[in-house]
Amino acid sequence: MHINITKSETGNNKGSCGQLVTYLEKENRTAEKLGQGDQLEHWFNHVRDNIQPYEVRSGIDNNIAKLSKDDAKFFLINISPSEKEIRYLKERHGQAGAQEHLKAYANQVMDAYARNFKREGIDSGKDLVYFGKLEQHRYYTYKDLEVRKGKAMKGDVKPGEQMHIQIIVSRKDATNTIKLSPLNNSKGKNAAHSAKVGQFDRVAFKQISEQLFDKLFDYDRIVAETFRYANALKHGDYEQRQEVRCLLQLERASKERLYHGHSKGLIETLLDNNGQYYGQPTVDDGTRKRKRRRRYSQGQSI
Repeated sequence: MHINITKSETGNNKGSCGQLVTYLEKENRTAEKLGQGDQLEHWFNHVRDNIQPYEVRSGIDNNIAKLSKDDAKFFLINISPSEKEIRYLKERHGQAGAQEHLKAYANQVMDAYARNFKREGIDSGKDLVYFGKLEQHRYYTYKDLEVRKGKAMKGDVKPGEQMHIQIIVSRKDATNTIKLSPLNNSKGKNAAHSAKVGQFDRVAFKQISEQLFDKLFDYDRIVAETFRYANALKHGDYEQRQEVRCLLQLERASKERLYHGHSKGLIETLLDNNGQYYGQPTVDDGTRKRKRRRRYSQGQSI
């Protein structure tokens, strides 16, 4: 599960959200051109699932009390399940069911988003102004390696399972009085600053959202799929990287024990598939004997 928070897909979140809303209607425009007007994907939130584009623009653009022209007016949250997670949902619920369950999950993610600010009166999605849109496809951009190598054209549909959700959320809460920024770096260390803008731990938010998915859909996530594992390898220090690698080794050893129907000892558990031990290096008996013979011969020659 990949969850990302940005300023805007179109690069500007200090004015109207109209350009972003229009951009996120691209799949509906394609459906209309193909005569598939009955398959349009509507916007949704915790209250409704048939919201029109003009309602999204109005809801976000009119919720900007006391924000200056240089203040962010909204943020974009991208909820992107992996191909494995999408296939899992479709196998359990079918295509239409997977879509509805993913939307329900997105609403729960927004509950977690609200609570993560740790602000009085901001307890769930009902305290926010947000609108979500489910999309079936992703498209190549100039940033993709395939485009730079000439293997794909900008705008081409990417292969594989690409279902995901984009959520536009207002900078202000539902009362239009409290500023909320998920991009601030406050984690409660400065009480005065946190009281003013709230605190938002993005790492905690991503971990909680991942756990919500697993609990809601009874998904058995392996170590290599976790945000903790990916974050440690990318941003962690040496000890954090070693810790998640050890967890990965233990998970593999546990699966091997189940597969072979017997348990291994501690030393075997710490061995990888090549028989390499990740503990402290030791000197074997043969090396010790050679060293003793060398010292003895040196003493005889003196």
